[in-house]
Amino acid sequence: MLPRAAHRTPFRLLLVEDEKRLARSLAQGLRAEGYAVDVVHDGLEGLHRAGEGGYDLVVLDIMLPGMNGYRVCGALRAAGDDVPILMLTAKDGEYDEAEGLDTGADDYLTKPFSYVVLVARVKALLRRRGRSAPPVLRVGPLAVDQGARRVERDGAEVALTAKEFAVLEQLAVRAGEVVSKAEILEHVWDFAYEGDVNIIEVYVSALRRKLGAERIVTVRGAGYRLVAGE
Repeated sequence: MLPRAAHRTPFRLLLVEDEKRLARSLAQGLRAEGYAVDVVHDGLEGLHRAGEGGYDLVVLDIMLPGMNGYRVCGALRAAGDDVPILMLTAKDGEYDEAEGLDTGADDYLTKPFSYVVLVARVKALLRRRGRSAPPVLRVGPLAVDQGARRVERDGAEVALTAKEFAVLEQLAVRAGEVVSKAEILEHVWDFAYEGDVNIIEVYVSALRRKLGAERIVTVRGAGYRLVAGE
């Protein structure tokens, strides 16, 4: 976590999001984290504001009026602006992610997402910009790289989906502790998620297959615990 006392002025973030209710909610949360946040709801206005400089990070929706997020990102990069860009989209597919990253985005987050996951991504991008090494959580043979969104087991990379990684990340940051299904839902899924809480079991089962069944212990009636093992 960045030591806020080391910065006399807060990081400045630009949020470009046309869903006004979501934008208002995200801005309030990010300000509560200590960031200075400006909000615009149009792609052209977002490009203009970002182009003025002075921002430490841009949170950029893809589906925007005026100019979509891909074009905004591409225009900023073409102009030589290297501000970190976190793209948001309601789409979900490798092609969309590749297109976003090809235009110069630094990270990509699919809606619906957890606010806590958004904050983690923002902090990781700001650390990267400050040339600080992204945190790597180590639990026994597992290495969970929060900055690169990458997992290794005994030095070999393990391919995880975005949701699988997010579930594992929540267990890893509290390794050895019991994490309830409700807590995982709150951190990984949208705060308005109203589906079956047992969806967590599907992802835990997938993680056990990929990482070893002994790594994730079920604590009946309480939740799950990630352990180092022997």
